[in-house]
Amino acid sequence: MGLLKFSDLPVNPLVGARWKTFKKIVEGRKVEKGWKGKYYLTKGICAILSTLCYFEDKKYKKLLQDKEVNMEPVFILGHWRSGTTFVHNVMSMDKHFGYTTTYQTVFPNLMLFGQGMFKPTMSWLMPDKRPTDNMELGVDLPQEEEFALSNDTPYNYYNFWYFPQDMMEYCDKYLTFKTATAEELQGFKESMHRIVKTSLHNTNGTQFLSKNPPHTARVKELLEMYPNAKFIYLIRNPYTVFESTRSFFHNTIQPLKLQNFTIEQMEENILKVYNEVYDKYEADKHLIPEGNLIEVKFEDYEKDAYGMTEKIYKTLNLPGWDEAKETIKAYTDGKKGYKKNKYAYKPRTIELVEKHWSKALKQWGYEIEK
Repeated sequence: MGLLKFSDLPVNPLVGARWKTFKKIVEGRKVEKGWKGKYYLTKGICAILSTLCYFEDKKYKKLLQDKEVNMEPVFILGHWRSGTTFVHNVMSMDKHFGYTTTYQTVFPNLMLFGQGMFKPTMSWLMPDKRPTDNMELGVDLPQEEEFALSNDTPYNYYNFWYFPQDMMEYCDKYLTFKTATAEELQGFKESMHRIVKTSLHNTNGTQFLSKNPPHTARVKELLEMYPNAKFIYLIRNPYTVFESTRSFFHNTIQPLKLQNFTIEQMEENILKVYNEVYDKYEADKHLIPEGNLIEVKFEDYEKDAYGMTEKIYKTLNLPGWDEAKETIKAYTDGKKGYKKNKYAYKPRTIELVEKHWSKALKQWGYEIEK
């Protein structure tokens, strides 16, 4: 068990940011009273650690800058709390896949240089369970790369964890890119490509496996980078997604934020962002080459994770199934009977979801069981 509880973190993940990224993220933003101590401690550690980026950049230039990504990435898409973590963990059992690790999400700029020094300390300090669903945490386990991106570039949606009052601004700029400049979009792409190459090198993978809910709204931009990329889109009951996302965001944001934000404000933004993500994915999915997309209901995946994983491999023509299937089966068998949170939907939840997300309910055929 880690020394620190997630709720008691004295700093937030910006400790691992590049100094220029940290300055750009906080520029013009309001750090409110009550969070200034966390802000200054995070800032001080970031200022010290970012001096080591010189050595990281030097090694990256020597080892990876000119290296090609030879296999197109596989992107696991889906709104937050749609089961993307479980699918990511299952497929990462296939060792031909490379992925971003939890350590890398906090210290993307101390990977080629410094990992041996800082990873043991992070492992000792960090919690061993996620606060909302008891999913296992570990420095070398697969993790979504959005946190890594947020410490490498300021052009990132997850800045809202620190400045939640500006969540919708970050949504329009860096989630859907509706109001992003050409420079900001290019900065995001360059950071993303660097993280892919570093992740593959770090995990000895040949094909990058991404699990990153924000990418659900970035199909067009990802295809501009990787024209033959593969996509797995997870669909889950919107009533469950709303309840689970509200709980997850509310609990996760507490030790990360630098300003006040009420659960009512969070709830309003979740309802808006869901529609932004849904609309952008539906508008852009036709750009995905034929045979490179599979849409899966998470409820079906839960019932038969092994069988559905095989279907994903066959549909997308992914390599490695025969070599990995026994390891994948052992993992999925070990997860049978796992107790998850159950949701008793309150009348208000039903009202909000049916008012704001009716198109998703209709498209996917979800309804309240009578």
